[in-house]
Amino acid sequence: MPKNRTSQILTHAGLILIGMYVMFPIWGILRLAFDGSLRGAPTEFRFLPKQFSLEPLLQVLDKPYQSVDFLTLFRNSLFVSTMATVAAVVLGTSMAYAFARFRFPGRQTGLFVLLLTAILPPIAFATPLYILLTLLKIRTTHLGLIIVYAAFAMPFCIWNMRAAFQSIPKELEEAAYLDGASQFRTFLQVSLPLALPSIAVAGIIAFLTAYSEFTIGWLFLDQSNRITLAMAIYSIVQTGSAQPYSQLGSLALIVSIPAIAIFVLFQNTLLERMLFGSIND
Repeated sequence: MPKNRTSQILTHAGLILIGMYVMFPIWGILRLAFDGSLRGAPTEFRFLPKQFSLEPLLQVLDKPYQSVDFLTLFRNSLFVSTMATVAAVVLGTSMAYAFARFRFPGRQTGLFVLLLTAILPPIAFATPLYILLTLLKIRTTHLGLIIVYAAFAMPFCIWNMRAAFQSIPKELEEAAYLDGASQFRTFLQVSLPLALPSIAVAGIIAFLTAYSEFTIGWLFLDQSNRITLAMAIYSIVQTGSAQPYSQLGSLALIVSIPAIAIFVLFQNTLLERMLFGSIND
């Protein structure tokens, strides 16, 4: 019994330390966001704002980046992230079904390449993508960024949805064939509805990935009115002490709201489907 008691104490102590490690940066962002005394980077450690103020938040909601207003940045982020998600999910669903149900030359090689692509960091593909999009004359456009983000999200989407399609009993599809349904109709009316939870998880991950990415965006976009909110945060960090870090905290707080909302709304689905989601409840 003492041994079990000691084990429980150590476990709880470890969990408390992990919780503090996770929560401390969040508290730091909140403190920065409402500290009106900052004129640059913080110079002292404080648990509470030295001068509580909503002014940094209001400034960010007006023009967080140079002369670009907040709504423009927010619209850019939503447009790029949503279109990249739609492209990744639509293309990834068809590819995932093909990898799950059909046997064709190069199938295993293709799966390995997709897995390797998912493991490698996006910056590793920066140079070839830069050259390719420049040749296509879409490097500095939102279309180019959408294509890049969709390409980065597709490996995870394909592997996640492939597992979902594989877990669907083939007997259901064979029964639809016997009733006269075509292969495409069977896919739309039988397989696709059953795989929707895993498809939703893939879409959420794809959206959050595109919504929070900024490194590739800075390499491609060259006009201030086309950048996203995540890129605006990075620009404030790069200015050093030229801008108050209270604006950095406020913008980071605002940017995190959609991600938090998505997790709260879909937390059960996310937790149940993350391990390449079984579709059985």
